[in-house]
Amino acid sequence: MLFTKGHGTGNDFVILPDPDGALDLTAEQVRALCDRHFGIGADGVLRVVRSAKHPDALDLAADAEWFMDYRNADGSVAEMCGNGVRVFTRYLVGQGWATFPVPVGTRSGVVLARAEADSISVRMRTPRVYAASTATTGGFTVPGMAVDCGNPHLVCGLATPLDTLDLTVAPEHDPAVFPDGVNVEFVTPVGDLHVRMRVHERGSGETLSCGSGALAVGAVTLRDAGLRAGTVTVDVLGGSLTVTATESGEWWLAGPAVLVATGEVTL
Repeated sequence: MLFTKGHGTGNDFVILPDPDGALDLTAEQVRALCDRHFGIGADGVLRVVRSAKHPDALDLAADAEWFMDYRNADGSVAEMCGNGVRVFTRYLVGQGWATFPVPVGTRSGVVLARAEADSISVRMRTPRVYAASTATTGGFTVPGMAVDCGNPHLVCGLATPLDTLDLTVAPEHDPAVFPDGVNVEFVTPVGDLHVRMRVHERGSGETLSCGSGALAVGAVTLRDAGLRAGTVTVDVLGGSLTVTATESGEWWLAGPAVLVATGEVTL
């Protein structure tokens, strides 16, 4: 089967074109593709399928021709991936299957992607900051805020340098707040509306970037600054993303989306 490899600020994906929904992609196949020693290597898989051909997206077909069937590296299904949807639309446009702006169906609804210079900006679902909670890592517990971005996030501010964190093991979280697991973002300030982030993604481990995580961080940063609109720069291990909340209530995630290789793989 043909595949393309792409990334958004180092958050990397295997892209599988399956426009007519003919591929029965299993969790075992996803794990094999994402294995960095015995497979292609990636944080997740983006299956490109028409909404009308996927049972999870039939109700989205009128608004978005294409559906992003996203799987984490461990084979689990995820609702949304902010970096993934930018790479997904870069692929669609490169294939000639769509032109900007591109509506994309996801398990958390339809988002809209547009090109801006060298980056792709996506109008995301409005993040909802809804509860205080904690994460425990390396023997210490950090307070944070739960944020719903269509998928679950916990944003934890740190006073100590991020480099001291060991995220080889998933941070512990409150299962009552996050029954389906959670992406945990650890944040330190850089300047006004400018922060640095490291993230442990459920199903993938620590990644170089997380787009929906940056959205969650942007929402908490603006809230803490007493602002309802503005642009937050989020530095991640793989580069920088920006999160913009407009006066009209839209939320945009922007950053690079790069296709790096194509090939053929046996599933």
